[in-house]
Amino acid sequence: MGRIIAIDYGTKRIGLAVTDPLQIFASPLNTVSPKEFDDYISGYLKHEEIDAFVIGYPVQMNNQPSESVTYINPFIKKLKKMFPEKHIHLVDERFTSQMAFMTMIDGGVKKKDRQDKSMVDKISASIILQSFLDSRQNKKENIKLK
Repeated sequence: MGRIIAIDYGTKRIGLAVTDPLQIFASPLNTVSPKEFDDYISGYLKHEEIDAFVIGYPVQMNNQPSESVTYINPFIKKLKKMFPEKHIHLVDERFTSQMAFMTMIDGGVKKKDRQDKSMVDKISASIILQSFLDSRQNKKENIKLK
């Protein structure tokens, strides 16, 4: 079983998170610039087995895609072209940045360190990935109950 990588895509930074090999929990991985992403992810896949990608997808409060999809959709299309054999899952990313910031506060991260946007992006990717893992587990449990 391979890992799953989560991507919190932004025009300035891309936050990345990864599961453990058993796909139970998510951990922050790295933050890279969009220019560095292709080389970084290709190099990572040479050393680690990856089953799928989970991408934070921007949705408005009315459940319609936000304006940000204009730059995320081309990124998704490029990722599919680069790795056609990998599954790509889209996950609602609403409020993940705020949740990441609150996680940092709750975790005792100093105010100066909380200003590091790259840390917020990695934690956001972790939240997106853990949300995906939890929803997948809930679906499995609901199937067992039926």
